[in-house]
Amino acid sequence: MKNALKFLSDLEKHNDRDWFHSNKTRYQETRAVFERFIEELICAISAFDDALAPLTPKRSIFRLERDIRFTRDKTPYNPSFRACLSIGGKAPIPTGYYISIAPNNRSFLGGGLYASTFKEASDAIRNKIADRGEEFEKIINAKEFAKVFKVQGEKLKNAPIGFDKNAPQIEYIKHKSWYLQYSVSDEEAKADNFVEKAARIYKVVKPFNDYLNAALKEIKTPQKLKKERNYARL
Repeated sequence: MKNALKFLSDLEKHNDRDWFHSNKTRYQETRAVFERFIEELICAISAFDDALAPLTPKRSIFRLERDIRFTRDKTPYNPSFRACLSIGGKAPIPTGYYISIAPNNRSFLGGGLYASTFKEASDAIRNKIADRGEEFEKIINAKEFAKVFKVQGEKLKNAPIGFDKNAPQIEYIKHKSWYLQYSVSDEEAKADNFVEKAARIYKVVKPFNDYLNAALKEIKTPQKLKKERNYARL
């Protein structure tokens, strides 16, 4: 991972197509390293989440190229190696295990639902928390979970229409997305045991993902959201 982080750091400084094409060999070499890492990570996660066993790195890894059509930032590349390990591929649903490798201690591991513009999905999770809030709190207050994670995500200022503003879990019902992030330093990412450490973190994520996915089982990701790939905005 050391060479991958160095390449990404250089790409961040020289984020243009000419530099990228003149360093294409470096990109291909470091991309291959990341693919092998993801392959090992899928194997490690499959030990406790066998649904991921058929997954391949190709289905999981995001492109470096950015969609610059609707943004002021016209830099062509996202200087990070990212992947979403989910049976749904890179779409937001079902939720999976997210990883972003970026230089200068900006890597992280994550999970949950990032698609805050997907109202149907947000309402499905709100309904589940309203109906089974104690189960949700049991997951997020578990010792191992609380030691590592805090539920994050964009949220409303007030209770959503149709929900009791005095509900015990109202602060979580206000959310439009529910996701987790665990920060990873460059040294952690370069360590020989990073696959094992990441798998241990994701094992803590699994009950959270399972809870969300149970609420989302009837929800289909719109084609527009599949193209937007909300994960890429983080």
